[in-house]
Amino acid sequence: MPNAAATGRGPPAAVGRMEEAEEEDGGRGARGSPAASAAASDRFVRCLYAVGFLDLFGVSMVVPLMNLHIKSLGASHTVAGIIGSLYGIMQLFSSPFVGCWSDIVGRRYSLLACILLSALGYFLLGTSTTVFLLAISRVPVGIFKHTLSISKALLSDLVSERDRPLVMGRFNAASSVGFILGPVVGGYLTELEDGFYQTSFICASIFLLNAGLVWMLPWSEENSANREHRQGNKGTDGFTTKANCDLHSKSATNGAVASHSLFGSPWAQVATVLTRIKGIACSDLWDIFLVRLLMSVAILLYYSNFSLALDERFGVKPLFAGYLMSYSSALGVLAGCLLGPITRLYQHNTYRILLHSSTFTCTLILLYASALSIWMVILSSTFLAFSTTIGRTCIIDLELTIGGNEASGTLLGVGQSVTSVGRIVAPLLSGIAQEFSPCGPPSLGVGLALVAILIMNANKQKYCSHGNVKSKTQ
Repeated sequence: MPNAAATGRGPPAAVGRMEEAEEEDGGRGARGSPAASAAASDRFVRCLYAVGFLDLFGVSMVVPLMNLHIKSLGASHTVAGIIGSLYGIMQLFSSPFVGCWSDIVGRRYSLLACILLSALGYFLLGTSTTVFLLAISRVPVGIFKHTLSISKALLSDLVSERDRPLVMGRFNAASSVGFILGPVVGGYLTELEDGFYQTSFICASIFLLNAGLVWMLPWSEENSANREHRQGNKGTDGFTTKANCDLHSKSATNGAVASHSLFGSPWAQVATVLTRIKGIACSDLWDIFLVRLLMSVAILLYYSNFSLALDERFGVKPLFAGYLMSYSSALGVLAGCLLGPITRLYQHNTYRILLHSSTFTCTLILLYASALSIWMVILSSTFLAFSTTIGRTCIIDLELTIGGNEASGTLLGVGQSVTSVGRIVAPLLSGIAQEFSPCGPPSLGVGLALVAILIMNANKQKYCSHGNVKSKTQ
């Protein structure tokens, strides 16, 4: 081997033969023990499920109490709204940059940095005795709270495209459990003296615990699992072979760049980030992001002013609306666990699953908008929990399939920014539509969902080509 002489470990020929023998033995070991590699991959994935659970568990302890605390500091409703929008605006602009940065320096260091800086933000929140300090505490959280996006990018690096919807669905389910339990614990803690401050400190401690868990993750097992993906599955179809090539390129690129660029020039990293984001913006992925935006706004319009609409239409109290939303969240967890059988039923055709789930979502929103009794609302909420959970997972999988695995962090970051745009636009559209009728927001959501379905049908050939469209940076 030409590079062996540079190592200074012995005669080049002897070293070359030794390295070739090690590679052959390693290849035989990997092929001879697929169960060991699968077990290593499973351990790593389960640890990431715990990371997702702890992240949303800590956040959901604090977020529902935020407006109440702002009001207790003497702020007006307008100031509370501005502070709430501050987080969303920072997420909108920081998502692509942090996602692309994770592609450059590697998932481990970017994930640790995001968790630790988010912990700092919640610690500052626990010391905020004025509105100004509270606004300052939202800055590091707004910029660096991308734990879930980077974790999903890491899962995309680790598993094959065939298994990705199942793993993503389980990750979303684990995170949703944390989001269900967090408000209960936060509501109990806030009843204590200085309850909000204690809750914020506990949230910061949970993030520190999460950082420790990420630090102790079996990263060597993650690398061995990636090698198994590269060496195995040689007899699979072209779709899975493409996934293995992506994993090979991604693992090699991340390993090399992370070791050389982590402590390199920050300006070089910024230039690389901007180049990659420009490549995504100039790629042929606009239709996928547009579908994601339209479906996000449609679903947000369904949930916007949900309690007020039920009160005006059926005379239902807000308590019942809260129970109904918790019921839907619990069903969403179940839906995430059912993605495995569903993908097998559809023969791992993500496009068909997304098209059918979006059509079902559109139908259910229409049923809610035209509901004549509260039982029709309960029926639509029941099935909508399944269709929206499946749709969110499939749109992410389609982004990564068509955009390529090499820039998964950038793709997920841009997708998160698209969703943030929906969160900004949806309340405005909801307010305007509700001026005409309580059924206005869901009726508008039906129209937007129909447009998304038409876009998917118009681009059916591209979606079914299994990732031939690549970003111009790749």
